[in-house]
Amino acid sequence: MSRNPFKPTAGASPPLLVGREDVLDAWADSLDNGPGSPGRITIYTGGRGVGKTVMLNEVGNIARESGWLVIDETATPGFVGRIHHAIVRYLKEWVEPTGRRVTGGRVGPISVTTQLPEEGDRDLSTDLRSLLDSLARHETGLVLTLDEVHRRSGADDLAVVAAITQHMVREGRDFGVAMAGLPQAISELLTDAPITTFMRRADRHELNDVQPEAVAKALREPIEQSGKHIEDQALTAAVEATGGYPFLIQLVGFHVWKQSREGAIDSDAVRAGVDAARRRFGSLVQEPALQDLSEVDRTFLAAMAADDGPTSVSDIQLRMGITKNGPQYVNEYRNRLIKSDMIRQVGRGRVDYALPFLREYLRDHAATLGLSIASQPEEGE
Repeated sequence: MSRNPFKPTAGASPPLLVGREDVLDAWADSLDNGPGSPGRITIYTGGRGVGKTVMLNEVGNIARESGWLVIDETATPGFVGRIHHAIVRYLKEWVEPTGRRVTGGRVGPISVTTQLPEEGDRDLSTDLRSLLDSLARHETGLVLTLDEVHRRSGADDLAVVAAITQHMVREGRDFGVAMAGLPQAISELLTDAPITTFMRRADRHELNDVQPEAVAKALREPIEQSGKHIEDQALTAAVEATGGYPFLIQLVGFHVWKQSREGAIDSDAVRAGVDAARRRFGSLVQEPALQDLSEVDRTFLAAMAADDGPTSVSDIQLRMGITKNGPQYVNEYRNRLIKSDMIRQVGRGRVDYALPFLREYLRDHAATLGLSIASQPEEGE
């Protein structure tokens, strides 16, 4: 029996990445275009499940395939220390214990020649320069990928990365940084004085939904390459169920495959698979996304759930029972939720959910969340 080809696990690369070709081309061009290319400092942002970590995986792979050394890290406390440790480890692995000379070690397709600095003089900048000097002799460099960037990860550590990157750019080094974070986290960092300039100068890419044709390709090709066939009508239903949301593409694909008979995927398998995928999506994505919000944020979202489509901001104000400074108050939370990628503006004075199936999730779990779904206001109220 063939294995399920879909990978609905946080950070796992899908069997076929679609809809990100232009963004990946921009990164590859930045490596080819030499020091100072704007794309060598890049931020990927978007809501949960849009594929930020997958993008870091891909840009790291592109760099490795071009012979670059890559250090992958997550911006949890102490990450700068871990980066420094990795740099020192690489240097020590490539230098003989006695005589501190070249070992001829290899990283990917390149050989490395280096000279360790004296122990007493060792710091991150010194070791990074030693490593880049060696890599430069082989016409390659170093890329750092940094996931889950946010203020809580430590402004001091991020300030260190910003300062070092600035120096590497000024010195014309082959050095790149690719980062990923939630929209609200990135917005907060843009106001943090020590790193504001660094963040604003980065090449920023907001990862959006994938177009239906690309979703169909991302579902059909792995299915067929793994020995099954999906009927056209079933494929159309599966594509619609994903809403173009990258994580849902994998989740729907995984459960549709699981529900199918050997060799064929029909509409019955898609219906059962989509139901299972939606339940799993709720626990993996929607529940933690709501937990990160304030009580008023959640009340705002619940007020939208009375509608089957976009909601008027004035109706939200009415359902929340806000009278004093109502428009100003509601607009403040509307802007917060837009920045956090929970809702989107869909016309003058109207908003809709940005997270797939959030309306259904809120309706099903309102009582558990301590929320109430207001009834639709009657015409003229």
